[in-house]
Amino acid sequence: MVGLPLLAAVGFLVLVPAGFIVLAAFSEKVPRPGSIGLDLTVDNFRVLADAGVLEAAGNSVLIAVCATVSALVIGGFLAFVTARTDIRCKSFVFLIGLMPMFLPSYVGALAWAILGSPGAGLINTGFRDLGMTGPVDIYSVPGVVMVMALYYAPYAFLMMHSAMSMMNPDLEDAAGTHGGSTWRTVRSVTLPLALPAILGSGLLIFVLIFENFAVSQVLASPGGINTLPTFVYTLMNATPSRGNEAAAVAVVLVAAVVAVTLAQRRVLAKRSFTTVSGKGVKPRTLRLGRLRTPALLAALLYFVLSIVAPLLGLLLSAVRTSPYMSSFGSLTEPGALNITSFVTAVTSDAFVKAAGNSVLVSLLAALGGTVLAFLAGYVVYRTKAVARGALETVSMIPLAIPAVVLGIGLLWTWLVMPVPVYGTLWVLIIGFVAVQMPQGFRGIASAIQSTDRDLEDSAVLLGAPRLRAISFVTLPLLRVAVSSTFLLLLMLSMRELTVPLFLYTTDTETLSIAIYDQFENGGALREASATALVYCLIMFVLSYLPRRLGAKKGAHGA
Repeated sequence: MVGLPLLAAVGFLVLVPAGFIVLAAFSEKVPRPGSIGLDLTVDNFRVLADAGVLEAAGNSVLIAVCATVSALVIGGFLAFVTARTDIRCKSFVFLIGLMPMFLPSYVGALAWAILGSPGAGLINTGFRDLGMTGPVDIYSVPGVVMVMALYYAPYAFLMMHSAMSMMNPDLEDAAGTHGGSTWRTVRSVTLPLALPAILGSGLLIFVLIFENFAVSQVLASPGGINTLPTFVYTLMNATPSRGNEAAAVAVVLVAAVVAVTLAQRRVLAKRSFTTVSGKGVKPRTLRLGRLRTPALLAALLYFVLSIVAPLLGLLLSAVRTSPYMSSFGSLTEPGALNITSFVTAVTSDAFVKAAGNSVLVSLLAALGGTVLAFLAGYVVYRTKAVARGALETVSMIPLAIPAVVLGIGLLWTWLVMPVPVYGTLWVLIIGFVAVQMPQGFRGIASAIQSTDRDLEDSAVLLGAPRLRAISFVTLPLLRVAVSSTFLLLLMLSMRELTVPLFLYTTDTETLSIAIYDQFENGGALREASATALVYCLIMFVLSYLPRRLGAKKGAHGA
């Protein structure tokens, strides 16, 4: 009985915004309160022949392909050395692979704008102090590719590390028995067996980079480089607004993402990659020999580029009194440095309000998203509801819709709907739940699939109502998966910039929006840097406390 109402709820969250995008793409006017245009036309798609659209599409593909390959190389290297080798400081290298996930990509982009600006970037300033020409221009395609690769490599690391850790060594041993060298075995056996993880993470990274608005807006736009997401945003903010043309470009953007997804599935469907069987699996540990130290140095270089240098750049930008610095020698002058920006950032009414909004919205969105994902996962994999197949499909649809597109659809949806949520925090919560539905559903569903339902059925046979059996048997068994999904959705909500960019008002500004606005206002660079550092600290605390409390609870239970 719950299947159809749940499908209706998830469908409303996801399909209605997508439907408004399609309607606007084929209409003469954008949806407005009390007026939904039904005058259909295909003239909006003429914008696709515009030179600006073709250039933006080419830039998007170029950046996405190059950054995806780079992220796979970085993440794959870190996954391989931590899962399969005797690299020095293995636990620390594993943390290096994860740490960039706690620094949102647009904060990393902001930091690299401070470090690599061709005129006043800290790296170029340092080179000028040494009498050399500054070589770094972060406002370029290579600069955007580097930053994208740095902050999306952890996705490849996580997926590939899991695959390599579970890999059965029998095939590698067979290759060695037949005369294959260690590195030839890695090339011809290990990497091909990891192909599903490589292609899966590659697809995810490509889609995330292809639809990324924030990094492109911060780094590509100042260099005159348009991408499809920034082009859509420009059309929406034009005077007068070109919302119908933006919707037409958005439809093509979604079509491209779907095409890439289908191509990846066809590649994987042609081969078998099963390596984990019923017997115990313990992958071989490869000895790096003289490469142990160089491998560690390579990991440390990634750590410096993704974490250390950006945080130091933000810190220096926050504490220096002048937004411009012609030489590092000027930092030694009296009054050149102070920490008042942190005091201003933390004590200002705007920061307190934005921080409160961010934490409240993120907590409620994570809670609502986890509950909805559990209900959907349970209906799909534990019931025979007729709607379960459609429910799974609809739950995964937002993965194929770029955030900039879904943000526009959500804006039109809640402007038109006769429900007074636009202009309140509720519209942000609804938007976050909708855009993060796939991540929540996958996290819960995989745990439900791996948990035997016999214990729950036994409780029912002994007289417990089904709801009570779920509450006292199934949920405790899925406690780790549920808490992990909650934490994931909490972090994603705290990091989200694109969706709230279309939905926020002055009363519902979040920290991500506050940092973005301060950075766009060149005179507030100090405040933006200080706020970004405090923001990262808040994210770390929010991610650390649930783990700490969970560890204590587990210890008491043991």
